[in-house]
Amino acid sequence: MIEPTISPTRDVVPFREATRAWFGISLRTFGGPAGQISVMHRELVDDRRWIGERRFLHALSYCTLLPGPEAQQLAIYIGWLLNGTAGGLVAGILFVLPGYLALMALSAIYAAWGATTAVTAIFAGLAPAVLAIVAQAVWRIGNRALKNRLLIAIAIGAFVALFVFNLAFPIVIAAAGLTGFLGARARPDLFIAKPSNTSGDTPPPLIADDALHGEPPSWPRAARIFTVGVTLWLAPVIVAAVALGRSHVFVEQSVFFSGTAVVTFGGAYAVLSYVAQRAVEVYHWLLPGEMVNGLALAETTPGPLIMVLQFVGFLGAYRDPGDLNPWIAGVIGATLVVWVTFVPCFLFVFLGAPHIEGLRHNTKLSASLTGITAAVVGVIANLSIFFAIHTLFNET
Repeated sequence: MIEPTISPTRDVVPFREATRAWFGISLRTFGGPAGQISVMHRELVDDRRWIGERRFLHALSYCTLLPGPEAQQLAIYIGWLLNGTAGGLVAGILFVLPGYLALMALSAIYAAWGATTAVTAIFAGLAPAVLAIVAQAVWRIGNRALKNRLLIAIAIGAFVALFVFNLAFPIVIAAAGLTGFLGARARPDLFIAKPSNTSGDTPPPLIADDALHGEPPSWPRAARIFTVGVTLWLAPVIVAAVALGRSHVFVEQSVFFSGTAVVTFGGAYAVLSYVAQRAVEVYHWLLPGEMVNGLALAETTPGPLIMVLQFVGFLGAYRDPGDLNPWIAGVIGATLVVWVTFVPCFLFVFLGAPHIEGLRHNTKLSASLTGITAAVVGVIANLSIFFAIHTLFNET
């Protein structure tokens, strides 16, 4: 492995080496956020040791607060820490690219032949291996993040609140953050970790925390990032609306999924029932039951589970192509949906990361994030159970 170059003015990891690492990670991002986070943790913290345990969990806690796929946002964040904006872009794009290509092909197969037996059989064979990755993720992250009984109790409480009582995800995360904030006043030793680059049996990182990329937060920088990000996010939507009219399927899909991109707290499962209802009953992009088929494809291909929206975009445009060839319309529709879903992720991370990095030594924030990190273990466990149920058992 190439040794990292530690310098405040250069990439802390050679850019080519980092790109190869992110490409390798992108091919193993099965199993939803639990499996994806586990793959990144093993590759970046355990094997390559480019980032420390506490820094990894700090970034994960922030990404959990954001709308959208937290695993992809974590990749963007860590890519930014290692190689700046270019590193964040490469990490985030590669995280999605293999799943985009695979799901595009599978959506076309589905549009042409439906849920074929051969495709279903291939995915059924992958399911046990994916579940093993997910189970390992819960154990690995839980073992590293839950250092005392109180944090274990927070994780269990988060799991019960989500799995048993179906409590809203933002409420669970807010309660965990508040618990950490208030708990640190009474027992700071339980929530505020001692300064260290390592944790437990985790080997120290090869790159010191202070050598990682960072930018001082400023209003000019934030305004620049916001302007560029929003322009890239909405420009295709505006062009499509002007060229094709507000009622065209491309515009309807772009507007609808731009909205879902900012409300998908808690991962894909939190918004899928709403998307399915609107896609079937309001827009008629899908037939009843097809959302389940799309989710099955997304669960067994690399990338975030929210990639199921690409399946919705493909079928919706394929079935209402206007003057275009249905296959071309399907590809364009799927690509637009992916664009408006994932561009905001880069915007959120690039806007917020400098501020979150600047607050790493704020003990009150650190305590809140410790509580949130504990709750994240419960969230991952809940997603793992949901994933296992939907993978192993047919709906009746």
